[in-house]
Amino acid sequence: MNDAILDEGFFTVRWHEGAVELLDQRALPLRETVLRFEHAEDVARAITDMVVRGAPAIGVTAAFGLALGTRELPDERGAFDRGFAALCERFAAARPTAVNLFWAIDRMKARRAAVGDSPVTAVREALLAEARAIHDEDVAACVQMGRLGAELVPDGAAVLTHCNAGALATAGYGTALGVVRGARDAGKKIRVFADETRPFLQGARLTAWELVKARIPVTVITDNMAADLMRRGEITCVVVGADRIARNGDVANKIGTYGVAVLAHVHGLPFYVAAPSSTFDVTIPDGAGIPIEERSPEEVRQIGGVRIVAVDVPVRHPAFDVTPAELVAALITERGVLRPPYEAAIAAMLTRSA
Repeated sequence: MNDAILDEGFFTVRWHEGAVELLDQRALPLRETVLRFEHAEDVARAITDMVVRGAPAIGVTAAFGLALGTRELPDERGAFDRGFAALCERFAAARPTAVNLFWAIDRMKARRAAVGDSPVTAVREALLAEARAIHDEDVAACVQMGRLGAELVPDGAAVLTHCNAGALATAGYGTALGVVRGARDAGKKIRVFADETRPFLQGARLTAWELVKARIPVTVITDNMAADLMRRGEITCVVVGADRIARNGDVANKIGTYGVAVLAHVHGLPFYVAAPSSTFDVTIPDGAGIPIEERSPEEVRQIGGVRIVAVDVPVRHPAFDVTPAELVAALITERGVLRPPYEAAIAAMLTRSA
């Protein structure tokens, strides 16, 4: 399953002939460009620069990046382990909010510890095998989420989504768009409204492109159109992904998600979050403890390289916001659909085997 090339003919991340390959999401939808990385530092930089984005995809990419980086380390065990620790620190610094990144790094650390005093060549192969497993498990989790989440989406539904939580944000199939795919695969007639998602336009550039590839009807709207469409009765439900979910069910996702959740609440529409179990962070009691990445103001000042804000005007750019658990109708995971009270439901879910 490693390549995870969808029927639509694209992949997000893969290990191919000794290197990490990524579909450059910055170039979509105008160009479909695959970038090949042969050095771990370049993979880490690709995560920071949003060549790849989406919490599950970031975790998978980091795992492959670590496996790649071990091939650049010395064969002497002490030097190898010091180098591996430094690689883990480097990847952990690539993006601060997506907990899947740290989860994947911890998995790779645990695999290194498990192989103990094995020859360094065997350690390298064990770490690559672990990265492949993380990749394949993510695809399987998304497919299962899609099956479970499809039951929440009625036939004929118009689903609003924010940002991109599809195959491009995962190793394949997607979380929020996995639910849409699951409903489609179950024979339901589904259509999607995709928020543009300023300032990086993941909805307009990525979600729409991906759904056209999947032959699922999609309409792009600006972020400030959702309220009016809800008032008109044109939206049935909201399904989004997540970058980190706290112990009480508070959800960190792309900036603007909180506003969509408030609008859904006001209009009596269910607001669903689809995320794998690796996105839950029970070390953080609630959303106030989730680190929120502040990205460059230039990503707001410009669109497609064209400046739209005067140089001297201050700009804020928090990349994520936090949606309180009380606005979430259900959390869709590969281990089941969770309902409030979320703290107990999350604890029970995480104790179940995957």
